Amino acid sequence: MDKTVSEADPDDYDGLLLPGGFINPDLLRQSAEAREFVRAFAASDKPIVTLCHGPWVLASAGLLNGRTLTSWPGIRDDLVNADATWLDEDVVRDGNLVTSRGPQDMTAFVPAMLDAFAKTSPEPRTTAPGRESDPQRSAPPGLAVDAMRWLPKPSAATAVVGIGLVAAARLAPKSPLRKKIVS
Repeated sequence: MDKTVSEADPDDYDGLLLPGGFINPDLLRQSAEAREFVRAFAASDKPIVTLCHGPWVLASAGLLNGRTLTSWPGIRDDLVNADATWLDEDVVRDGNLVTSRGPQDMTAFVPAMLDAFAKTSPEPRTTAPGRESDPQRSAPPGLAVDAMRWLPKPSAATAVVGIGLVAAARLAPKSPLRKKIVS
């Protein structure tokens, strides 16, 4: 059964998977209810697994102080500034927290996620005392650069049409598109 965050009770769940990608974590981190939901999992020491940009939600929930994790390399600085130690590794496990860099690491992430969800008690904290964050990369991941080569090139005409459609949907009071954009 699908539920919104406001309808769900963290006590009804044994673990939490925070989605990766760019938009989902960005929207979740801006939701007070979502941040509180994630804090409830952390307070109960239930497994929290996330990848890519998902750790943004943990940072916005104030849960990264002293934690060790990984993420999409482009948000490394956000996590370090939230007092986390960031490692450039395919999977990092720190107690109840399992993180991965992104889709390129799925073969390592999926077994680590399943292992975290199968445990009846959390692993001990694995933070290495005094370990510093790995440095920021000097170039974006090749996966992202390669994907950009295959995307259609934006044009001024595409932007104008897109802006026009959004404006029309916002102005049309009974448009079904307006409901999706506004809500």
